[in-house]
Amino acid sequence: MSDIQKKVQGALDDLVESGAEVGVQAAVYHRGELVVDAVSGVADSASGRAFTSDTPVYSTSTGKGATSAVLHTLVEKGVLDYETPIATLWPEFGVQGKDKATVRHALTHTTGVPGVPAETTPEDLCDWDKMCRAIAGAAPWWEPGTKTGYHAQTYGYIIGEIVRRATGKPISQVLREEIAVPLGIADELFFGVPAAELGRLATLEEAPADPAQQQEGGEGEGGDFDMSEIPFFRVVDGFTAAPMAAMPDATFGNRSDVLNADIPAGGTFSARAIARVYAALLGDVGGVRLVSADRLAEIAKVAISDQDEIIGFPSTRGLGYDIGFQMGPLDSPNLIGMAGSFGTAAYADTEKELVVAVNKNRVHYGQFDAFNRVSDVVLKSLGDK
Repeated sequence: MSDIQKKVQGALDDLVESGAEVGVQAAVYHRGELVVDAVSGVADSASGRAFTSDTPVYSTSTGKGATSAVLHTLVEKGVLDYETPIATLWPEFGVQGKDKATVRHALTHTTGVPGVPAETTPEDLCDWDKMCRAIAGAAPWWEPGTKTGYHAQTYGYIIGEIVRRATGKPISQVLREEIAVPLGIADELFFGVPAAELGRLATLEEAPADPAQQQEGGEGEGGDFDMSEIPFFRVVDGFTAAPMAAMPDATFGNRSDVLNADIPAGGTFSARAIARVYAALLGDVGGVRLVSADRLAEIAKVAISDQDEIIGFPSTRGLGYDIGFQMGPLDSPNLIGMAGSFGTAAYADTEKELVVAVNKNRVHYGQFDAFNRVSDVVLKSLGDK
């Protein structure tokens, strides 16, 4: 066992033994080689089923990294271009001032369509055609290309429908054919999970409530907390970026209909599968490279850096990926990737040729302690290599 593998394994074991995590995976690629493939804990608390390196986990927005990679592989093959107007492929989208919105706008969360109907349910999210009709007919919240705002759910449908219109295939099929099979991870990387594979997945569970993290002033002194004051929850013309009836939580992520459906704002995968995708963006992995060096440079350079209209704080984005990760030690202007609301993350440093991915089944909303602990161990182990 290598020194870095041993140290990361120790960090994961500590997280599980301390009770911070139930099951957790970590994978690290360095210069195209898998140098860490570690796992600890159980995939399901009720049965005690072991968490293994190939156990897929539903992982919310960390899956957007795979969604973007699918589109980049098609651009690499000349199927479409970043400057292609979305309406050229998807005519229904080109209404209410969205006719000039491009594939580049979709990748940078600047199309101005961050919302879904406020009454959207989990069942609605599973209905691809229904969601695409709603998004296509929506009025933009800003002129496409002029502002950025996190498209939490709509990102997956917009990119996915672009892919479907360009290829005639659902994005889950293109993911399998263009990425998962060539990289040898077809049983570890999914959007819609086949019914026969559901029994292999980790079961998500909520973290115990931490009184120190509770919102004060919800009732009593300070009055009721007004959710509409948060940009993420505001409703514009009947649309919201976060429909209250379909907010992702452990129950949502364990639903078989949600897991079976193509909802590529998230994804279901192992840490080593999503890490391998990023590694194949950076360079050759087992004879497979997803994009050229020039394409990678275009993907990873700053495309927009501005106040995010939905999240409410500054965001810097490349094409389909956030740039940098200010909440942890891996932060760098050379870093691209996506974090998920459950506390999962996968990022690649294009200069260090380094990929770190952490996946887990205990839901910690917006807390990345496991990812940051692994990242710290990795950076200290590799030094300046």
